[in-house]
Amino acid sequence: MAKTGNMDTLFDPMTHPAAAAHPLAPQPFTVQNVRRETADTFTLTLAPPNPEDGLLFAPGQFNMLYAFGTGEAPISISGDPDRPHLLVHTIRAVGNVTQALCHQKVGSTIGVRGPFGAPWPVAAAQGNDILVVAGGLGLAPLRPAIYYLLTRRAAYGSVEIIYGARTPQDLLYRRELERWRGRFDLRVHVTVDSAPPEWKANVGVVTALIPRTRLDPYHTVAFICGPGVMMRFTVRELLNYGLKEEQLFVSLERNMKCGLGMCGHCQLGPVFVCKDGPVFRYDRIKDWMDRREV
Repeated sequence: MAKTGNMDTLFDPMTHPAAAAHPLAPQPFTVQNVRRETADTFTLTLAPPNPEDGLLFAPGQFNMLYAFGTGEAPISISGDPDRPHLLVHTIRAVGNVTQALCHQKVGSTIGVRGPFGAPWPVAAAQGNDILVVAGGLGLAPLRPAIYYLLTRRAAYGSVEIIYGARTPQDLLYRRELERWRGRFDLRVHVTVDSAPPEWKANVGVVTALIPRTRLDPYHTVAFICGPGVMMRFTVRELLNYGLKEEQLFVSLERNMKCGLGMCGHCQLGPVFVCKDGPVFRYDRIKDWMDRREV
């Protein structure tokens, strides 16, 4: 199976019709639904004031979400890119802003700026096998890519998902994972670091599941998102498995504040994560991923 498309193509947020008009002005969205995923993680479904004014986005992009009276935070979009009239974000409450966002009620208003950033190269990867590797909350930025792949399933070879979390209680989208596992055209591998005796699935790190995949390493594109240590070990294992650095894509989040590369908070060597990422081809970012001093 030959590789197709140009996986070097990046998305320019400044030319996106939804972001170019007023990139620094938040637009009001109404909270339509609040769903608890885990003890500290919630999924918000947001709707624009006018249902016809959906927010077009590409899988892997993020928005700046503004909790009025508290501040804003960069949050990856976790909804279906083919349903732009519903904006979905999965948020972990770890700070003042994210806690304020997670405590929103149905009917309240949140400010939205975006979408920003470079996406997963899902269109350019057509004709290849696809491996999605997620750790913890990293499944949220990857979910739009999974939606995209499944909607256009015939355009890809084998598609496999490896997802790991700390415990079964920390798994995101459990009902959706069960539906995906029931598909005949998709293989889903789930593992946890520790589990009670009644847990009947895998226990261990995500890298232990890579040898179980049925992918052609010479014609596979891998999308990876999760904690830094998990991504580093996953990259190492995939390289040992036979993939090349240019076949690997990782999503990074690093101190993003403005979403436009203007404030400099997220600068990583010569790039800005919010503007040049958060999705990077591994060979272009590998020299900076492990440097704590930059």
